[in-house]
Amino acid sequence: MSTTGSVGTADEPPSGATSSPAEGSPPLAAPSANASEIQEASAPGTPGRAPASSSPGADGGAATDPPPEGSAPSSAPPSSDSKSTFLFTSESVTESHPDKLCDVISDAVVDACLTLDPASRVACETVCKTGVVIVLGEITTSASINYEQVIRDAVRDAGYDDPAKGLDYKTCNVIVALEEQSPDVAQAVDASKLDDLGAGDSCVCFGYASDETPERMPASHVLATKLAARLASVRKDGTLDWIRPDGKAQVTLEYGRAPGGGLAPLRVATVVLSAQHSEDVSNDKIAADLMEHVVKPVVPAELLDERTVYHLNPSGRFVIGGPHSDAGMTGRKSGADSYGGWGRDGSGSFSGKDATKPDRGGSYAARWVAKSLVANGYCGRCLVQLSYAIGLSHPMSVHVETYGTCRGKNGKGEADLAALVEDSFDLKPGAIVRELDLRRPIMRKTAAYGHFGREEEEFKWEQVKEF
Repeated sequence: MSTTGSVGTADEPPSGATSSPAEGSPPLAAPSANASEIQEASAPGTPGRAPASSSPGADGGAATDPPPEGSAPSSAPPSSDSKSTFLFTSESVTESHPDKLCDVISDAVVDACLTLDPASRVACETVCKTGVVIVLGEITTSASINYEQVIRDAVRDAGYDDPAKGLDYKTCNVIVALEEQSPDVAQAVDASKLDDLGAGDSCVCFGYASDETPERMPASHVLATKLAARLASVRKDGTLDWIRPDGKAQVTLEYGRAPGGGLAPLRVATVVLSAQHSEDVSNDKIAADLMEHVVKPVVPAELLDERTVYHLNPSGRFVIGGPHSDAGMTGRKSGADSYGGWGRDGSGSFSGKDATKPDRGGSYAARWVAKSLVANGYCGRCLVQLSYAIGLSHPMSVHVETYGTCRGKNGKGEADLAALVEDSFDLKPGAIVRELDLRRPIMRKTAAYGHFGREEEEFKWEQVKEF
């Protein structure tokens, strides 16, 4: 049977969203609502084969009207009734997917520069195709680096050691086209003090957080990311000897709308896995192995039921993969890098850039702010937008949206949160680099399996600030 429901409006703020310019102008007023507890409800069972679907309203938003402004939220828990639920899908890829391989190579170059010269300025893009890797961009550094060796090492680490896999680190053609940063850009950015550093580019960036998981990340994104990481893990440790480097995962969750605007992951509706494989393995074995060694160790049994649909290598054949199958390019997996399609996307790539570029440093700070607001109990969900102009040492604007989950903590309504953020966080580009220690060579680790929702020590933007 099909499961139908209204499309979630995760990245469409309601009217009355709050924002304030960084210079202190008063934010627009917005209603606030009580927060809700995220509840989960599902029953384990036997996998089904029915497709799942999600139907939007006539205007592309929710199919039902929201409650009147100021009305009390319902106390009823979320249900799996199709009229009160919706489907949302997130996608992730392995570190050896051609686009993600390019992110890894670009960030390997960033780390090589930061290791020898922490003040390096890097804007490095990578393109790969069958038998070739091209790295191009602008770098200003005092370090002397063998870029070709850095690139080959990254290709090797991604598992591409045989032409049959689409790329061989030993024999692939490596083209390096790197120049120094434009002096016009440099004179606008440079400063004698870190706090006076100008933004390395003009951009808008977003941070998102939700209390539906311990990581304060969307559950659909967490599961998709873990499945992609598991595909790589069973290749590296030899659990599945037929699996090759390229791979992708998708997870569709059925969500309920909890009281007060929160989200409740109810069940997994669909799991899609695509794993590159050797010539000599059958589709039946692929499906059985992926279920036993990838899906079951990752997806909680209580989220699976008899209606859950599994598409395991749905194309039927995935021998040709990696750059041989599809060209790769830095920055093309922004959903997997960030929030799995939730929140919003500032469109700039994270990878290949040092943190003076707000596409990276500003996005990390926006996540830090959003997670801290949720963890400190100000709201159940949060979207933060920051904007920067090249050469200027302060943000142009700060915007906070809570999707109706503002809890009124310390008398702070949604209209007060942007000003609270400005008072509690120093969001100048240089201050972000200092506070989050972003001159360390940690960027390659961020390049695969998400820049957010990770608890490793290097990810300081995931450490909640108490305020």
